[in-house]
Amino acid sequence: MNAYPPIAEHGIVGDLQTVALVSSAGTIDWWCTPRFDSPSIFASLLDSERGGFCRLAVDTAEASVRQLYMPDTAILVTRFLGPDGVGEVGDFMDPIRGSEPTDRHRLVRVARVVRGRLSFTLTCRPRFDYGRATHTIERLDHGAVVFHGPGTDLHLQATDPVTLTGEGGDITAHFTLSEGETAVVTLTSMASGGPAPEPPTRDEVTADFERCRNFWQSWLRSSTYQGRWRDMVNRSAITLKLLTYAPTGAPIAAATMGLPEQVGGERNWDYRYTWIRDAALSVRALIDLGFTEEAYAFRRWLRERLDAGGTASGEPLQIMYRIDGDPLLEEEVLAHFEGYRGSAPVRVGNAAADQIQLDIYGEAADALAQAPDIGSIGGWRSFTKLIDWLVDNWDRPDEGIWETRGGRQEFTYSRLMTWVAFDRAVRLATKYSRPGDVARWTRARDAVFTQIVDRGWSTKRQAFVQHYATDVLDASLLLMPRMGFLSPMDPAWLSTLDAMDQELVSDSLVYRYDPEASPDGLRGVEGTFNLCSFLYVEALARAGRLTQARYAFDKMLTYANHVGLFAEEIGPSGEQLGNFPQAFTHLALVAAAMALDEQLDRAEARPDSTSG
Repeated sequence: MNAYPPIAEHGIVGDLQTVALVSSAGTIDWWCTPRFDSPSIFASLLDSERGGFCRLAVDTAEASVRQLYMPDTAILVTRFLGPDGVGEVGDFMDPIRGSEPTDRHRLVRVARVVRGRLSFTLTCRPRFDYGRATHTIERLDHGAVVFHGPGTDLHLQATDPVTLTGEGGDITAHFTLSEGETAVVTLTSMASGGPAPEPPTRDEVTADFERCRNFWQSWLRSSTYQGRWRDMVNRSAITLKLLTYAPTGAPIAAATMGLPEQVGGERNWDYRYTWIRDAALSVRALIDLGFTEEAYAFRRWLRERLDAGGTASGEPLQIMYRIDGDPLLEEEVLAHFEGYRGSAPVRVGNAAADQIQLDIYGEAADALAQAPDIGSIGGWRSFTKLIDWLVDNWDRPDEGIWETRGGRQEFTYSRLMTWVAFDRAVRLATKYSRPGDVARWTRARDAVFTQIVDRGWSTKRQAFVQHYATDVLDASLLLMPRMGFLSPMDPAWLSTLDAMDQELVSDSLVYRYDPEASPDGLRGVEGTFNLCSFLYVEALARAGRLTQARYAFDKMLTYANHVGLFAEEIGPSGEQLGNFPQAFTHLALVAAAMALDEQLDRAEARPDSTSG
């Protein structure tokens, strides 16, 4: 067992309130419960000794391993191909129906042999509260075990022929299965003192499995995407859904915390929260695919944030929240964790919550503008109040989209997205004949446009730049054409795209910016940013550079892991870096695929046309 498997060597399972990462070795090395942002029970991904894990695997080092998802589902299958046969471990969490949060979550692991005869080993070593809390073990009837942690119980149950054996505060089991035989292991977390779950039976687990499979396949049937990359788009859609907290409709940025942007470095953040920006873009990707229910849920969540009365600093919205809307995300360091392969400090919480990032208002407005209807009267009034506030407050320095810790600047992207907020407000008021100070909003929109053109354009670089006091390029501006600020064929935009191609692009992979030229207040370096690489594909496609766009897209897909998932970044050797899986990456993949499909369809409808 590799103490720290590559970040990419994982699949993800979840029930729409929590998720777990399962390595290709059959190890659950990340699970926080009862919510995405709860303390961990298993976190060996961040500390192999103190973090805790649950491993269920064939008991031979000679077996090769393959991992895959059942088609169009979030059911993960890890296959072990050994000299004595072929075995599988299937992992799934049946999605929780309804919108009520629950403290009871069950992760099901099914071992079976499809050829020959194989021995399996089960090792369960929970470590509660990020490995800071001790626990006790209690044996129950039917051979079950419950681990008692602080406020949380973890029930471990199994069917024959699994016999659970205690080793200190941990549990192990060794069992053998022949062809056609199965064994079920369930992990159920719940509040301390709750009634023990019923022992699993094979019939019950089969029914749960079928419910889970039917849920995902039925949900995907609502997708309107029929393009060329259906498998990858479907996997991205499922991933975005898995990263959305069903009780509130709040999407999180990623399933994990602390995974490094540079192995051994300090760029290790907690992404298990709801960024207004990431959530809005995730919801727009799902809307574009035809999933409208998610749009309504996010709109409700966003309105509740607006109705809460703003932040202590006077902003209508904070840049991020906990999934239940709590604005308190105090950052602390888990000094007892060594971090992924020594990448420290490991942080829980996020100090960036107090930053000012004006772009969030544009992303939120754009997501709302994509919804199938305008929403309630109360929602419209909250929205107009936000836009009225923004008219008086858009022209300020901020920390920008990349949450730099090097001081506030007049970021061009932030200005771009305030333009989007005003533009969408004017359009919505006009389209739906809703009341609002449209004349004032229009003046603000035009003032932003003029400022960006006058101050965000570098004559020297012949490109739009990161902020008004620099000539540094920034890949976030790849969103300019999609947002409608400029035509994708505008000479100023094509010149900007060319400049980015020369400075930020490395064999189709795109850096966010050059931190040496524009210091961000942090030590170390980072990889190329997957979001930006897919935005680059989209921009190329919209600019009519279809051959280049398709080749860049196909190259990007080769960096996906074995089950189609992406982290935040790609390192110098093609390795995945950062928190995993990353919503930003998957929403951008969806947008790039749809834009590329659209442009390729248009080109194919004109047989005499050429593209470059």
